[in-house]
Amino acid sequence: MFYPEGNNLPFVRQMNHLGKDRIPFFFLIDFEMAKPLVLPIKDIDKEKIKYKFTEVKNYQLHASANTPPLIFSKFPMAADKYKKAFDYVKGELLYGNSFLTNLTFPTRIESNYSLLQLFNKSRAKYKLYFNDEFIVFSPETFVTINTNGVIHSFPMKGTIEAGIPDAIKMLMEDEKEIAEHYTIVDLIRNDIGIVSENVEVKKFRYLDLITTTEKKLYQTSSTIEGKLYKNYHEHLGDIFLSLLPAGSISGAPKKKTVEIIQKAEGEDRGYYTGIMGYYDGESVDSGVMIRYIEKRGDRLFFRSGCGITAMSDCESEYKEMIDKVYVPVG
Repeated sequence: MFYPEGNNLPFVRQMNHLGKDRIPFFFLIDFEMAKPLVLPIKDIDKEKIKYKFTEVKNYQLHASANTPPLIFSKFPMAADKYKKAFDYVKGELLYGNSFLTNLTFPTRIESNYSLLQLFNKSRAKYKLYFNDEFIVFSPETFVTINTNGVIHSFPMKGTIEAGIPDAIKMLMEDEKEIAEHYTIVDLIRNDIGIVSENVEVKKFRYLDLITTTEKKLYQTSSTIEGKLYKNYHEHLGDIFLSLLPAGSISGAPKKKTVEIIQKAEGEDRGYYTGIMGYYDGESVDSGVMIRYIEKRGDRLFFRSGCGITAMSDCESEYKEMIDKVYVPVG
């Protein structure tokens, strides 16, 4: 068995080198893999990069008695503009060029909070503040690797407002949501199989409850695991390159679907829907960069999206994209 080689990409070589020497590092890889960042933990400027990976974080919150209540307003793109992109994606799906395509767009937002204040206000499993350029408060794990060399992935697909009557039944029995989740689980299982053996779906389609500034949401996830091959520490870069882009925010099959995404969305995603992670010298924790706010000039934009299948309805997907524009609090 062997790990696929990383085509000599600098960030892959750096991750491999640091992993081989068991040097703790932070990594940030954008969707297009055009501007990845790998930094030994000791070299991080904590004023410019603040992170949280599950229980590990490099910052402390200081309570402020003068913080005003959060104001958060959103101004979505025009529905007809979304429909044009949706119709193109739906056509590609009906032609059989993709089975699932994740379609995303930015939504302009206004808030009385700065990026750093929004970062501090949010609650999430994975958080990142990056140089006053963008913040992330993501509920979604990309992969974890434990000290025994077991790799886990937790693809998240399927969302509904928790306050809707029979919300759980509606979500768990929705044919479109079921098909979407099956597709992503199958894709991620195959991805994990590239870099590991004895791959299993350990838990399928379980519910998480997420609290937002506006409402509560149910989301469905699954758990997939595999056993990495020997000497995996010195192949960490190769492993991550083999798994990217994350299947849950691209689609299947990946190569063609990414081409469809680029044409439909009309701009690079950058760090949005890329991955961020932490290696402590023994284990790895990483998250998918969703729930993402970026600064463009003096304006803020929240980027969100949905998985589109042949059964998708434009109005429902447009609404879901807007529903995902929120700050998880409390």
